[in-house]
Amino acid sequence: MIIAAAAADAPVGGVAGWAADLMEKLGGPGAGLAIALENLFPPLPSEVILPLAGFTASQGRMDVFAAVAWTTAGSLVGALVLYLLGALLGRDRLIAVASRLPLVKVADVERTEAWFLRHGTKAVFFGRFVPIFRSLISIPAGVERMRLPVFLALTAAGSLIWNTAFIAGGYALGARWHEVTDLVSLYSKAILVVVAVAVVAFLAVRLLRSGRGQRRHSGAAAE
Repeated sequence: MIIAAAAADAPVGGVAGWAADLMEKLGGPGAGLAIALENLFPPLPSEVILPLAGFTASQGRMDVFAAVAWTTAGSLVGALVLYLLGALLGRDRLIAVASRLPLVKVADVERTEAWFLRHGTKAVFFGRFVPIFRSLISIPAGVERMRLPVFLALTAAGSLIWNTAFIAGGYALGARWHEVTDLVSLYSKAILVVVAVAVVAFLAVRLLRSGRGQRRHSGAAAE
């Protein structure tokens, strides 16, 4: 296997083993395919796949520039699929789904929509540097029908920076490529904690307001 030399420092299995097999069999296109799937299935971590691609390139099994090009192409393909999904879903269906969800108000969706219309270009570009969000941001871009050339350009620019940084780290560290993953895992966990706290706060506010509304309604009915 291409990463046998690193086995002593970082036992390979799971996502890393799967990605390594893809790259060994397909080279650059295998790295691109792995990243395309990572966009569609966020639990597949790019912070594992990309440094591993860099390490593979450092072993002469793949050209480092080809690794950057193929992974960026994979990012574009995955993002485009989610963009088209958002476009097919459309605003009306999104509103209809939101209206049926507990603790979610149509007004919240409309405010989010207004925010995206104001800041969508920045969200699509900078969102490429945020775990989970980097995939999901393509859906509202499709729902709002962001101009496709703009969406693709922003996605390509953000993904090129993200992919190059991780591949370069894996290339430079060689058999210690997993140190990039370890470092970014801390960053990813911090982001997820912030998101989790925000979600809990949102739900708590919603429940509190709902309780107050019910008490007011009960009081008015009693009068």
